[in-house]
Amino acid sequence: MTSPAAERVNLLGLPRAELESFVAERHGAKPFRARQLMKWIYRRGASGFDEMTDLARDFRAQLGESARISVPQIVTCQVSADGTRKWMLRMDEAQGIETVFIPEPDRGTLCISSQVGCAMDCSFCATAQQGFNRNLGVAEIVGQVWLARRELAAAAAAGGPAAQVTNIVFMGMGEPLANLRNVVPAMRIFLDDLGYDLSRRRVTLSTSGLVPQIYRLAEECNVALAVSLHAPTDELRDQLVPINRKHPIAELLAACWHYIERQNGRSVTFEYVMLDGVNDRPEQARQLARLLRGRPAKLNLIPFNPFPGTRYRRSPDHAILRFRDILNEMGVIATIRRTRGDDIDAACGQLAGRVEDRVLVRLGSKLGGAASAAGAVR
Repeated sequence: MTSPAAERVNLLGLPRAELESFVAERHGAKPFRARQLMKWIYRRGASGFDEMTDLARDFRAQLGESARISVPQIVTCQVSADGTRKWMLRMDEAQGIETVFIPEPDRGTLCISSQVGCAMDCSFCATAQQGFNRNLGVAEIVGQVWLARRELAAAAAAGGPAAQVTNIVFMGMGEPLANLRNVVPAMRIFLDDLGYDLSRRRVTLSTSGLVPQIYRLAEECNVALAVSLHAPTDELRDQLVPINRKHPIAELLAACWHYIERQNGRSVTFEYVMLDGVNDRPEQARQLARLLRGRPAKLNLIPFNPFPGTRYRRSPDHAILRFRDILNEMGVIATIRRTRGDDIDAACGQLAGRVEDRVLVRLGSKLGGAASAAGAVR
């Protein structure tokens, strides 16, 4: 038998238009009621309708019967020596994802997940080694932000440092463009002035390179775009990022330039993890510069963060600096990402979560099937 709670609509994750439709169709209420609800849920972090004191008592009672505000459950919370926080969140009885908050003097970046696991099979990423289970729903995506804001406020109230979420990046577990139907509504809530009211430059979607979905994203939502490049040639990228066998570098870059032109954006950020002896040689820096110079691009060099069982090693500091300098000298803006949270396995490429009942484990060996599966769920 279905429980009453399961029948109620979870208002967390409903974009403004859907929330307006809900209050109108279920309760005969005016659109301003939806606006009030959004402010309570996102701005004030309300978890129940009794808290919403400017709503009529009978309307709150009706909402209690028809709706709910449900967020993922926190399983564990770890705090790094550098202040980075990592939460393991329960998605259901078996599955868990990880969400990371990175505090900096001028910003607070929340790294959120879009899937339980990942099917992209990038060989240097811990998440990819966990396999893939399913897409996250809109409420599960938005719920990560809701929870982080609540937890940071509680930590500050208990005497900890004041911290706020100012930036959201889809750089956690999963390939967000493989879950576009849920990621786009979530991003609209992040951008909505009644939601989290973030600038489009403060919401970043990172992709391994699903080219058709980049074109679709250009028509649906305007956010910052980051692309996991990691190699200057198709031969090497085929090994590191298997989706390159379906969408090679030239095709990927064409989609990126289209996105920037369509959305009147500043630039695409290309992520490049530095792997010792694999992709960090001077000639590879020059090849990369020839691909990107003269284009609206900047490069983020990421020191590799090891995880159990990996065959890769982090490039030495001098090799990373040399690589950056060559790019800069050839006219490509390149910076080195500071590693944060590696003592709690919260750094880039280290998120593993808990993935059971894997639907797809190795994209590299099942590329055609994986691409079809990704298309089927959007």
